[in-house]
Amino acid sequence: MQQLALFDLDHTLIPLDSDHAWGEFTIALGWADAQAFRRCNDAFYAQYQAGTLDIAEYVRFATAALRTLDPADAEAGRARFMAEVIEPAIHAQALELVAGHQRRGDAVAVVTATSEWVTRPIADRFGVADLIAMRLQLDAAGRPTGAIAGVPSFGAGKVTRVGQWLAARELGWRDVHVTFYSDSFNDLPLLEHVQQPVATNPDAQLRRIARQRDWTVLDLFKDQDS
Repeated sequence: MQQLALFDLDHTLIPLDSDHAWGEFTIALGWADAQAFRRCNDAFYAQYQAGTLDIAEYVRFATAALRTLDPADAEAGRARFMAEVIEPAIHAQALELVAGHQRRGDAVAVVTATSEWVTRPIADRFGVADLIAMRLQLDAAGRPTGAIAGVPSFGAGKVTRVGQWLAARELGWRDVHVTFYSDSFNDLPLLEHVQQPVATNPDAQLRRIARQRDWTVLDLFKDQDS
């Protein structure tokens, strides 16, 4: 049976929310009004933490700047974001967690509700080619329209998207033994679907559930500055 290791990204492999951090970075780049954008960005993040996020509404908000930018300017901004925000947040123990599965011959994928546009370079930094992320609908010029393409990789959508990913490889859930690392109770549908759920840097709700169900709890950044 194929061993498969799935990793959530934000607060799991990196000790921050890349979507929220990217929004903050667009303010620094001068792409958004600081006061108005921060108010909405923080409100959406609070909804995510509470499990009440309207993902379609959030994606429309989060892609506002990208919908108007020249693609070359957007790429330059993303490169700066990787260098200035993401790279300093990457810890050796997270890299080693992923690399350990790869050395054992496990298939590895990152499964995140954050967009492919934000997370593709981060997955690359972890040496992970397979990324199951929020797909953005693009216009003829390659800019986001503000809509989601296909099933969003959020909540129960992660189960669907991983199932599609497996099917594309002529595999089903019965063909794989899956370990899934996640910090968030929003990921309960996928955590409950796999053979080995690992509550990783878990939020308070997931930590409580993990203890009740005797799931493994991994505090990856416990002794690290985040």
